Amino acid sequence: MRYVMKILMIGFTKLAYMPYMNFYLEQLTQSDNEIHLLYWNRDEKDEITLPYKNIILHEFKLYQEDEVSKVRKVKSFIKFRKNAKRLLLNNNFDLVIVMHTVPGVLLNDILFRYYSKRFILDYRDITFEKIGLYKKIVNRLVENSIATFVSSNAFREYLPVVDNIFTSHNILIDSLDNRDIRRCKSRKSEPIRIRFWGFIRHELINRAIIDGIANDNRFELHYHGREQDTANNLKKHCERNKIKNVYFHGQYNPDERYEFAKETDLIHNIYENDKMTQPAMANKFYDGITFYIPQLCSTGSFMGTQITKNSIGLSCDPSNKSFADDLFSYYNSIAWSEFEINCDKKLREILMEYQSGTNIIRDIVK
Repeated sequence: MRYVMKILMIGFTKLAYMPYMNFYLEQLTQSDNEIHLLYWNRDEKDEITLPYKNIILHEFKLYQEDEVSKVRKVKSFIKFRKNAKRLLLNNNFDLVIVMHTVPGVLLNDILFRYYSKRFILDYRDITFEKIGLYKKIVNRLVENSIATFVSSNAFREYLPVVDNIFTSHNILIDSLDNRDIRRCKSRKSEPIRIRFWGFIRHELINRAIIDGIANDNRFELHYHGREQDTANNLKKHCERNKIKNVYFHGQYNPDERYEFAKETDLIHNIYENDKMTQPAMANKFYDGITFYIPQLCSTGSFMGTQITKNSIGLSCDPSNKSFADDLFSYYNSIAWSEFEINCDKKLREILMEYQSGTNIIRDIVK
């Protein structure tokens, strides 16, 4: 008779904002494991319903804006630690999956003392690594984990050289059932519809994008996602400058992106090209490949390098005066049959690496 593992997944935000948890849940739920999931309901609003049965949810409910200084988050972080620590100490979990470095650092003493080589670290953002002590703790977490998964291979240069680091990908496997939602419609679009989905942040680069296509009748720019200070400031900027071809649609449920992907010609996947963001891989990178939609990425970023190398999008700089003309020329020069072949090729590569990662998880829990 198979031993039933007791597993805790530690998330650091709302369920709706953690699509990467599916990388683990899709494997863990294939066996009779007792799965616990701690998450942080930061806006104190209703959560999505998970498509998995018998997950034991532990909600940490505390309002916390994301777009505030790190100092203003300290009290909330301490409360989260207290809640998670109690859960870890009151249960003897066979495996803990820490789905961000920040909760890993907050709980490092508990993980090192009670769960060494019994936890998986999911590394998906550069956060406080410029702080020496923080970076030292992250390195120890990697070395003491049974496995560490990075969401971008560019993160490896910030981590110790060890043989337990593997690559996960932010691709949503159920999206593969909807691959043709865009290519079954005409690619001739007037105006060209540029679309962003996700948490709206990075005000300066978005303001440059908006100004670059402002009231240019060749384009529409659409934003879908959480709106805090950055989005509100961008809306005011559009109102002040009477910009009529930029639209904000508000928050959405994960499955709704299928509907607006149908009406997208170019994916806005442009972020500030700073040290924290430059190596990251956004979820939209995978959506672009899956749905055969070309994407725009920042010149010099890891994603920009990837789309240029694989001919699946345009690496660009919104501050260039020729930005709008470059987008228009690029879109109208795409050889669609070749573009779709390139998407298929890159997707196969990603799925092979994704499968290798899932095999590692299965080996850990079998």
